[in-house]
Amino acid sequence: MTRHLIAAAIAAALCSNLLGYGPTRNGRRPSVQHGLASYYDDSLSGRVTASGERFSQYKYVAAHPTYPAGTIVRVTNLANGRSITVRIIDRGPSGKNRFDGVIIDLSRSAAQQLEFIKKGRTRVRTQVLKWGDEEPPASG
Repeated sequence: MTRHLIAAAIAAALCSNLLGYGPTRNGRRPSVQHGLASYYDDSLSGRVTASGERFSQYKYVAAHPTYPAGTIVRVTNLANGRSITVRIIDRGPSGKNRFDGVIIDLSRSAAQQLEFIKKGRTRVRTQVLKWGDEEPPASG
């Protein structure tokens, strides 16, 4: 019986690494979240983000409250199944949006690809594909 449990544990560990759920280079595990996505207001284009990069509505970039800058995230619109890959460059959402369940703010281009511009928000799944190098902010 013990031999079967050990074999099952080894198989699970191997499968999790093959599927991308194993530890990453810097020891953090990929993260999956479900919630709402919104997109940046056009007036923020050109402003400097938390990462120091200027925000552009034409790039596939996003803001997340805890993912480190440079993190690559797959965002899937749960209403239509469309997915896009974005890079985290800023902190957010904040205030009322975050309280309302918004977990990620996307650029206009990313929101257009996910087809939710008219609605303003949509239910999404976010999946970290590669962690950025910056340390995440302390939660509290």
